[in-house]
Amino acid sequence: MATTPKQLKLGALIALVVGSMIGGGIFSLPQNMAASASAGAILIGWAITAVGMLTLAFVFQTLANRKPELDAGVYAYAKAGFGDYMGFSSAWGYWISAWIGNVSYFVLLFSTLGYFFPLFGEGNTLPAVLGASVVLWGVHFLVLRGIQQAAFINLITTVAKVVPLLMFIVIAAVAFRLDVFTRDFWGQGNLELGSVMQQVRNMMLVTVWVFIGIEGASVYSARAARRSDVGKATLIGFLGVLALLVLVNVLSMGIMSQAELAGLKNPSMAGVLEQVVGPWGAMLISVGLVVSLAGALLSWTLLCAEILFAGARDNTMPSFLRKENVNHVPSNALWLSNGLIQLFLIITLFSASTYLSLLYLATSMILVPYFWSAAYALLLGLRGEGYENARGERRKDLLIAGIATLYALWLVYAGGVQYVLLSALLYAPGVLFFAKAKHERGQPVFTPLEKVIFALVLIGAVIAAYGLYDGFLSL
Repeated sequence: MATTPKQLKLGALIALVVGSMIGGGIFSLPQNMAASASAGAILIGWAITAVGMLTLAFVFQTLANRKPELDAGVYAYAKAGFGDYMGFSSAWGYWISAWIGNVSYFVLLFSTLGYFFPLFGEGNTLPAVLGASVVLWGVHFLVLRGIQQAAFINLITTVAKVVPLLMFIVIAAVAFRLDVFTRDFWGQGNLELGSVMQQVRNMMLVTVWVFIGIEGASVYSARAARRSDVGKATLIGFLGVLALLVLVNVLSMGIMSQAELAGLKNPSMAGVLEQVVGPWGAMLISVGLVVSLAGALLSWTLLCAEILFAGARDNTMPSFLRKENVNHVPSNALWLSNGLIQLFLIITLFSASTYLSLLYLATSMILVPYFWSAAYALLLGLRGEGYENARGERRKDLLIAGIATLYALWLVYAGGVQYVLLSALLYAPGVLFFAKAKHERGQPVFTPLEKVIFALVLIGAVIAAYGLYDGFLSL
């Protein structure tokens, strides 16, 4: 039976948003947050995140309603508002974030399997990298055969995500102890954490990581049955996931101390539940996560290829990435994405990159698409474009877009210089693809302003390359 391009209803769009956001991140949240902050700083950080990410959710809602013709994903907003190079950079950054995120999923998957098979260690040992490579290319060739979105896989992975999370929240709520939660509330007993403001800064990239996917409905907006449902799905999905994340994080800190949580192996939810109910709790979380990650890897493998394919269709990316095989799979885009995933899996072996370090790098790459989306919404409000008969809405949207833009800048600051430089190192090679796409259209590569922007990116990349060589930067 043939399907129409616009077929996704509100429920399906909400599922896309929630499914995109709930991957492996929430299962490792207790340790990831405790590694950087105490309970008091974590509460402050969640408050900032809730406001910042809520305004970002509203931005995607506003843009979906005000600019319905921009349905190629989040990078379309950067391209429409700030030119071709910013649009390309948003697509490039989003794509890199997606495949580095997949690398982190492989590390987490084999770190989880390390609970049953110690030779996999933290997911970055030689057996783990070999195992991850086998899984990577197995998924690759399955996708090339046209196996894309089997309903039973989606159902299994959804249950695998939700059931362990709900069980964890119920059990942790019963076991929660206020005296454990309030002990050294501001982290002053641990000098390594630093001041409260430093702790809040250090946890920010983790909070963004667990919300990556908030733009999920926007990516599929061209297929929405009703355009207005895109914004609703983004908002509803965000609020539901926020509740789950905060409950998992806060309840964990009432069961184990900050130092104990920080020392857990990931997925740290398994260690927390084991503390309460014994070994079967760790096994429940581990098995649920393995199944969840298996489904997530398939979905994000497809997404990596889809980002490049969509960019090539509107001439943002070079035309060779439009190539499809006989099964209508974007084969060149898939080979490029998975080839780079393989390269980074090998790098984790030699650099001992952990799930957390890969998480930070993937998150820093997506800050550019998020920033330009917020800035575009702010630009529309300042111009009054689309608000001719809605002055009240214009003022409200201006305020929301302004907060979202400031929040995106705060995230860049919170991530620190290291990840700004490493991001530049990954953004710089993209100019080859950008130049090729421009050449195919017979256009000059850069405008004068874009030349200045690229020069700054190139300077950052050179510093980062030297930093990795000299040792003052690391992956």
